Amino acid sequence: MVKRHLSMLNAPTSWPIVRKKGVKWIAKPHPGPHALNDSITLSLILRNILKSLKTKHEIKQVLNEGKVLINKKIRKDYKFPVGIMDVLEIPITKEHYRVLYTNQGMFMLHSISAEESKLKPSKIIGKSSLRGKKTQINLSDGRNMIVDKDDFKVSDTLIFDMTDWSIKKHLKFEKGATVYITEGKYRGMSGTVENIKTIFDKSTIEVKSKTASFETSKQFAFVIDESISLGESK
Repeated sequence: MVKRHLSMLNAPTSWPIVRKKGVKWIAKPHPGPHALNDSITLSLILRNILKSLKTKHEIKQVLNEGKVLINKKIRKDYKFPVGIMDVLEIPITKEHYRVLYTNQGMFMLHSISAEESKLKPSKIIGKSSLRGKKTQINLSDGRNMIVDKDDFKVSDTLIFDMTDWSIKKHLKFEKGATVYITEGKYRGMSGTVENIKTIFDKSTIEVKSKTASFETSKQFAFVIDESISLGESK
């Protein structure tokens, strides 16, 4: 039997919720493009982050009317899992947001322009060879794509134009790249890769931000560029 709810105590620490005494359960995200620990339900975004709606009834009504888009697609499921770098739009109010983390590692919404809302960065998390000298690339947002010419490496980022889902940019993971940290102690921070170190099968990177220098796992880093604004995390 599939569990429809999640214990408050086991809810991801990235969720902006108050763990109240006597409140035991919270809605669990449905299966989708992001894993549980890397996502937040659409209802929590609308109620706890945007704070535009207060009740489940209000949330369901707005969603059923098709007033909220995630990555240019209408979403009506209040338990739909939304993840890092996804774009949320409310066309009726002309609001556009990118899902990011605060420096405390909590999900937040960063207001972006209508032009930037067309862009969707996706990290390459895996790849495999197929017949006919083709390659399948697995992306961080649950999508897969098949390419003829394999110029891509795991940890690179592809920036898509969501109007037609064409690849607008290919950002390589390399020294000098700008990265956004999505896991670990430094989640929500960004900076420049100063050095990449590999010992056996473990790779770490040295990152220099505007305020500090730190070392973290390579797998926690998401390559971005100036086309993806981050704003000021809180």
